[in-house]
Amino acid sequence: MTDFAATRALFHLPPGMIYLDGNSLGPLPLAAEARVRAVITREWGGELIKAWNTADWINLPRRVGDRIGMLIGAPAGSVATGDTLSIKVFQALSAALAMRPDRTVVLSDTGNFPSDLYIADGLLNALGRGLELRLVAPEDVADAIDESVAATLITEVDYRTGRLHDMAALTAKAHAAGAIAVWDLAHSAGAIPVDVTAADADFAVGCTYKYLNGGPGAPAFIYVAPRFADSAQPILSGWMGHEAPFAFDLDYRPHASVERMRVGTPPVLALAALDAALDAWEGVNMADVRAQSIRLSERFIAEVEARCPDLALASPRDPAQRGSQVSFRHPQGYAIMQALIANDVIGDFRAPDLIRFGFTPLYLSEDEVVAATKILERVMVGRLWDDPAYATRSAVT
Repeated sequence: MTDFAATRALFHLPPGMIYLDGNSLGPLPLAAEARVRAVITREWGGELIKAWNTADWINLPRRVGDRIGMLIGAPAGSVATGDTLSIKVFQALSAALAMRPDRTVVLSDTGNFPSDLYIADGLLNALGRGLELRLVAPEDVADAIDESVAATLITEVDYRTGRLHDMAALTAKAHAAGAIAVWDLAHSAGAIPVDVTAADADFAVGCTYKYLNGGPGAPAFIYVAPRFADSAQPILSGWMGHEAPFAFDLDYRPHASVERMRVGTPPVLALAALDAALDAWEGVNMADVRAQSIRLSERFIAEVEARCPDLALASPRDPAQRGSQVSFRHPQGYAIMQALIANDVIGDFRAPDLIRFGFTPLYLSEDEVVAATKILERVMVGRLWDDPAYATRSAVT
């Protein structure tokens, strides 16, 4: 069994704070601080440009990609890291569309993260040729997959409610219709067991600053199924995706592997922090993580519903149908969350009325979950949220 007391000791957690927002930004791994300091002082400071070779900075994206791959069921050499999630969505969707030039529809759902939809819309407008972004309700995705669909673009776990899509079933439906399946794992990687190989996904992308604890703005990743590794069109033809970056050829030749999905110079400091953060996953069993996250979230739901009847559960009640987060609805959701934060319970708010909580067994205990619900009860019963200071919205909610 995974020792969650031992993993908790690997993180910097402010005393007195109950952190239920790891689904938005993971806490600081203690190893990351030391690792980045070493890269700055010993490698950058001591080696300067030599460190691209002496510290092997140039291959850091590949090494980190393989470590992420182990958490999402991807074989070695099939995951590249770097850039942002939006760029990786753009690359994956562009490559998928190039594989189905005779089709015109990208299918997604209304629960997808808006940024994915913005990227898709911008790409389709740029490409022209009558391409369409078709949105349906999350529960209607399977029935909407037909032979007009070039690619599906689905986020496995709904960022609002935690609703969980069936990756294997929807991928099989897409393939049966001749479509390419692109998955966003932003709220899956490190939260639930993921196996892109078993699900036969074509492409998968994700961020690393949530459940993987890589830090704010940490590099994203992209998985390309090995069958497409030497044929997927990288679209963004950056020099790090070239077959021989330091040959400085004037013509672009993509690398023969997932490395073709690299674009610009690797963000070494950010990758070093992420690499150190991934140390926390050594010896961790994802089945244990899933079982514990369900225990924590089920206890949370039961306590909140008993203590706070004015809050309405927005997440699926069946834990098998949701990821590692729980959301409740209330017309004053923003103010409620600000009152909670003022009382050292950290979750977040998603418009128009959702208060959202993440359950991260690597550092969250059941005692903290219960304590958080008691504070939430105090906020609701005492109407602590009904303070004008909590109604003023910050830039980041």
